Amino acid sequence: MNEETKEISWEDFSKVEMRVGTIVKAKNFPEAKRPAFILEIDFGDYGLKKSSAQITELYNLDDLEGRKVVAVVNFPPKQIANFMSECLVLGAVDESRISLLGVDETAENGLRIA
Repeated sequence: MNEETKEISWEDFSKVEMRVGTIVKAKNFPEAKRPAFILEIDFGDYGLKKSSAQITELYNLDDLEGRKVVAVVNFPPKQIANFMSECLVLGAVDESRISLLGVDETAENGLRIA
């Protein structure tokens, strides 16, 4: 563990609701400060949620619909420009490029990540 990484307890980790979802709609988000897309994600029994995602370096809009992703669904909504983001899509960050964290196609929407 490097000096920047701070330990959390298992209790802290258990509070984070990471769930599987499928992107059902993706569109450009020109009002964002940095290039981004608006994603609408189906989380099964947890419903549809929207998110802003700065993933334009590695992904095209056409590649996103139908893609399985992992997102944190229990953060409070966050305003980004004129948009309220309802979840945080997870990805691996390498400078300005973000690679989406995903699961096998067989994982059902709404499954919890543990």
